[in-house]
Amino acid sequence: MTVRSPEKSVAVFCASAQGARPEYVDAAEALGRTLAQSGVGLIYGGGKTGLMGAVADGALAAGGHVVGVIPQVLVDLEVAHDGVSELHVTSTMHTRKALMAERADAFIILPGGFGTFEEMFEALAWQTLRLHSKPVVLLNVAGFYDTLLQFLDVCDREGMLRGNRGVLLVADNAEQALHLAGVQQSEPVASRSN
Repeated sequence: MTVRSPEKSVAVFCASAQGARPEYVDAAEALGRTLAQSGVGLIYGGGKTGLMGAVADGALAAGGHVVGVIPQVLVDLEVAHDGVSELHVTSTMHTRKALMAERADAFIILPGGFGTFEEMFEALAWQTLRLHSKPVVLLNVAGFYDTLLQFLDVCDREGMLRGNRGVLLVADNAEQALHLAGVQQSEPVASRSN
C-alpha cells in the first residue's frame, strides 16, 4: 500500500528508551495511531527503539506517513527504523533538528531524557524569538512532566520567562495534543475493517 504525503505533519520528540512504566509506550503508540488516523504525518528521530520505535510503529500500523530523521552516527549503531515511509540520514544532530523543524507544522513532546529536553527547549526558545510560530505541546503522560511544569512556574514567577510561560501547551492524551497542535483532522488515511 502506498501512503501519500500528508498536508500537515507533527514532529515528535521522545526517548529512545521505553522508560519504567508501560504507560509511556502505550501513549507513544496511541499518539502515532492518532496522527495516522487523523491524516497527519509523523516526523521523528528515526530510531526503532523505545518510545521512538513505538510512536513510529503506532503510526505505521494505522497506515500513516512516517518520516524518520537520524544522524549517521546512530545509523552506524544500527538503531535506524528500516520500515518508515522516508528515512533521512543527516551528518549531525544539528542538521537533524533543523530538518525536523523545517518540515513540521507543530511539535509534540513525549517522555524523554536529555535529548528530548534539549529539542523541546530549543523549539520553545525559537518560538519566543519569533523564529517560528508553530505550537509546542507537552504530552504529560502519567504526570511525567509535573515537576518540570512546576519548575517552569517558578521560572515565570521569578521573571525569567518574560511572560512566555504559556507558549508551552500541555495535553493529557493524544487527541488533546493534536487539538492543541492545531493540526486539522481529516479523513482517515486507511479504512479499517472489523
